[in-house]
Amino acid sequence: MISSWLFIILTVLATFAPSILATDYVVGDDKGWTINFDYQAWARGKMLFVGDNLVFNYPKGVQNVYKVNGTGFQECSAPLDSVPLTSGKDVINLATSGRKWYICGVSRHCLDAGQKLAITVFPSSFAPSPSPTSENSDRKFSAPSPSPTWGYSN
Repeated sequence: MISSWLFIILTVLATFAPSILATDYVVGDDKGWTINFDYQAWARGKMLFVGDNLVFNYPKGVQNVYKVNGTGFQECSAPLDSVPLTSGKDVINLATSGRKWYICGVSRHCLDAGQKLAITVFPSSFAPSPSPTSENSDRKFSAPSPSPTWGYSN
């Protein structure tokens, strides 16, 4: 009976823990999403995990946000069929791991003013456990302990 309850509790925790531990990252911090800001420097050292959110703050009608691929990032061009985010308070949930690229499609903001962001999102299984004395936004990466099941598939 106790093992059944323990299983249920662990299942619920495993399901909801990633969203509870999720962190909102305001792109550009207090500068927001704007021109002439070094977003690569802003992203350096940040460990973003599946379940975290990017928040793009900017004056509505002045900027926008396109999710692009690596080529679109390098060329500052969005696919013709893509739709920009334009609310001025855009929240993007990082639902999958891997490289992600974002640009501003207004005028030549990306090309001439560097308004673009490239990040790497790590699987939530690599997220460090928060310590009781630190906040999630200050988390740093620490490698997980080796497991005897690493490299084996079930």
